[in-house]
Amino acid sequence: MNVEEISTEETSNGLPENYAELKKAAGRSADWKARLAAVEELGNYPHRQVIDILTRLVESDLVYTVQEAAYRKLEAFGESVAAPSKDKPELFKGLSKILLRIKKSLPREHTYEEFKEKLKKMRIDVYDAYEGEKGEDFDKWLESKWSSVK
Repeated sequence: MNVEEISTEETSNGLPENYAELKKAAGRSADWKARLAAVEELGNYPHRQVIDILTRLVESDLVYTVQEAAYRKLEAFGESVAAPSKDKPELFKGLSKILLRIKKSLPREHTYEEFKEKLKKMRIDVYDAYEGEKGEDFDKWLESKWSSVK
């Protein structure tokens, strides 16, 4: 079930009725779009448990878009929180080694598309984080990485 499909009504304790599903979506490490949708929905409920989830996402999510959305929601709640930085080191330590392993697992004359699909199958966490972080430039970035990994 997509987060967008979940209708949300507030319970008597100030949390959305679908809080458990939204909390789970906010923790999906291999689905930045689900985390972003959860942030948008949770951001309508200024409750301590929601604030804790949004704070965790601002501080530790790998995808800047998710961090920024959580930050905006917390600011709207009047919370004092440090803005996320767009300048980050490599999202995954040893990215070059990860990509090299995937490249070596493919036939010598494989295509970029085959490499991209294998990365998605083997390391959806890496694929998803960089897809979210790079946005429209993802394919250009990944193709560049693929051609430079030796």
